[in-house]
Amino acid sequence: MSKKVLGRGLSALLENSDTDITGLEPKALHSIAEIKISQIIANPFQPRTEFDDEALEELSESIKVHGIIQPITVRKVGFEKYELISGERRTRASILAGLSHIPAYIRLADDQQMLEMALIENIQRENLNAIEVALSYQRLLEECGLKQEELGDRVGKKRSTVNNYLRLLRLPDEIQLAIKEGRLMMGHARALVNVENTERQLAIFKAAVNGSLSVRQVEDMVRSEKDEPTAAFSKGVAKYFDFTNYISTKEKIAKKLNTEVKFKSRSNDNGTIIISFSSKEQLQAILDKMV
Repeated sequence: MSKKVLGRGLSALLENSDTDITGLEPKALHSIAEIKISQIIANPFQPRTEFDDEALEELSESIKVHGIIQPITVRKVGFEKYELISGERRTRASILAGLSHIPAYIRLADDQQMLEMALIENIQRENLNAIEVALSYQRLLEECGLKQEELGDRVGKKRSTVNNYLRLLRLPDEIQLAIKEGRLMMGHARALVNVENTERQLAIFKAAVNGSLSVRQVEDMVRSEKDEPTAAFSKGVAKYFDFTNYISTKEKIAKKLNTEVKFKSRSNDNGTIIISFSSKEQLQAILDKMV
C-alpha cells in the first residue's frame, strides 16, 4: 500500500517515503539516544554565525572530564541522517574532544518549526550579543509569522524587553558593529536609539567609546541633544574628552605594556588611564616596564 504523501515541509525534508516516522525506532522518537556525530549536519537556521575558539576549547576540556550534560536536539532528515536544531557549540566542542557519539533528543519538525525552535533555543541558552538577539527576534517576527504581542510569550521576555532589542536595529551600522564587538554596551545603545539626528547620534557614540563614558553620562548627552541648540550640544559633547588625537598614543602604550589600556573621562577636563592585568606576573611585568 502506498503511503499518503505528506505536505510540503516535512516531506521535502525526508529523502524518501521510507525514512519518515517509520524510519525511527519507536523508542528513539522523542527520546534521548546516542547518535554518531558523523551523521549530524549543520543547522541552516543557526542564528549565531561566530563562535569563540577559546570558549569552545574550554567547553571541549569540560566535556572530556564530565561528558555531555545537556543533550543536543536534532530532527531526522533521512536514513541515519540528522539535522541540528540546537546545540551547535556542544557538537563542535564534542568533535574537538574526540567524541564519536553524542546524546541527542530526536524529534520531527518542518522548516518553520525548526527555525522557531533554533532561534528560541539560542536566545534562551546562548551568550548572544545584543544585535544577534535583536536579529533573532526579527526573524521570529518575519519568518515564523509571529505577531509582536506573541513574541514576548514565546521567548519568555517582557514585551518592552523585546522592543528594546528590536529598536537596536535602527542604529547605524557603525554602532551596531560596536555592540557586536563588545565596545558598546546595551545600556549605552538603548540611550542612543532615542537620538533622531544620525550625525549627533554618531558624535555621542564616538564620545562614549573614546571616553569610556558611563550609561548615565550617555543618557545626559542624549537629553542635551534634545534640549539644547546645536552650538550648546557641540560644546556639551566636547566637554567629554575627545581622544581622537590620543588614540595612536594609547595604542603605543598598550603595545609597549602588552595589555589593554583605556582612557576614561568625566564630565569635566579630567579622567583616568586604566591599565589592565590578569595575573600577578603580568602586573609585575608592567611595573618593570614603567619604573
